[in-house]
Amino acid sequence: MLHIQTLRDNPNFVVERLKVKNFDAHIIISDVLRLDVEIRNHKKSLDDNLMVQNKLSKEIGLLFKTGKNEEANSAKEEIALLKKDEKEMQETLAAKEITIQELMLLLPNLPHESVPVGKTADENEIIFSEGDFTPVENALPHWDLVKKFDIIDFDLGTKITGAGFPVYKGKGARLQRALINFFLDSAAKKHYTEIQPPYLVNKDSAYATGQLPDKDAQMYYVGLDDFYLIPTAEVPVTNIFRDQILKETDFPIKFCAYSACFRREAGSYGKDVRGLNRLHQFDKVEIVQIQHPDTSYQALEEMKGYVMSLLQKLELPFRVVKLCGGDLSFTSALTYDMEVFSKAQQRWLEVSSVSNFEAFQANRMKLRFKDETGKTRLAHTLNGSALALPRIMAALLENNQTDTGIEIPKALQNYTGFERID
Repeated sequence: MLHIQTLRDNPNFVVERLKVKNFDAHIIISDVLRLDVEIRNHKKSLDDNLMVQNKLSKEIGLLFKTGKNEEANSAKEEIALLKKDEKEMQETLAAKEITIQELMLLLPNLPHESVPVGKTADENEIIFSEGDFTPVENALPHWDLVKKFDIIDFDLGTKITGAGFPVYKGKGARLQRALINFFLDSAAKKHYTEIQPPYLVNKDSAYATGQLPDKDAQMYYVGLDDFYLIPTAEVPVTNIFRDQILKETDFPIKFCAYSACFRREAGSYGKDVRGLNRLHQFDKVEIVQIQHPDTSYQALEEMKGYVMSLLQKLELPFRVVKLCGGDLSFTSALTYDMEVFSKAQQRWLEVSSVSNFEAFQANRMKLRFKDETGKTRLAHTLNGSALALPRIMAALLENNQTDTGIEIPKALQNYTGFERID
């Protein structure tokens, strides 16, 4: 959530920056600033009311002591009227504070100054590419390969649950587990502390990281207990620090977590959802950092480089794109996507997003730190997929297929216990 002081100081700047995200914030900000003035005026009136009540309360005792009963009773009547006004003012103030909070939640994070202008993914900026992007003739897509080698069963998943919930079998399950362990071990070498988080979170946690209200329709909701299934481990891991004040010496905080992820993906259809391309349940290893504001963009570059190194070790052709404003998420200030090239599908598959949210999430969750001067400030939060498994699996199967089987990259062979799927 944006800080109210940012809107007070330079509302026109906020409006112009959010235009980069193709978001018209003019009316919302005007309403927020109007309510902000009204709230501050109401607070002053309430303070004045309470001050008069306190003054009269002190006078009443003296008036009774000096025999001025009529004046004392008059003062008591005045206090009663003031208390009635106080109650009405408190109710009005509470309603206005709820309204301004609801409006503030509608405002996306400001994009970083380096974010390219654009409306769709076609306008994202390619900043790096590496590998062989030559299409392979007669290559089978992964949904055919998994049937041929009996390693993933989409039909069985549909029978058990529904579309988008595949069943991994035999070497397919072992390859999945190998990828998870490879990613976790790699993160540990980069000094990320491993967390095993809950897969269900409460509403406060979902609001804190920005999933609510923006992505409410994309989340699975457990109504009986008022919980949400996590769309990513980012949600529970970042919420570890909700309502905390850290010390400046605590930075950097670096966590990684494996979790299953659950997304409804409402409205998805066509080739983008076939096979492993888009699932309702999938596995992912997430990296999260809590950083000092002065070093968060340096950390973002380090996270980007780390994810790139994983793709290099997996010997996958990939590229890095900087998202344009129109493709940037509600909460992100700057995002890099890593995309692998599928030689069978002859298209790019997003496998990671690495983002800096600056203080947007921290403001929602009251994640603060005391700097060297003793001043309390908001921390910066960052996260990234390192990596999301379904499309990595798809690319590994498709790009490494031969006439007799599927070759396993050397970096994974100690984890799988086999060199090929045949």
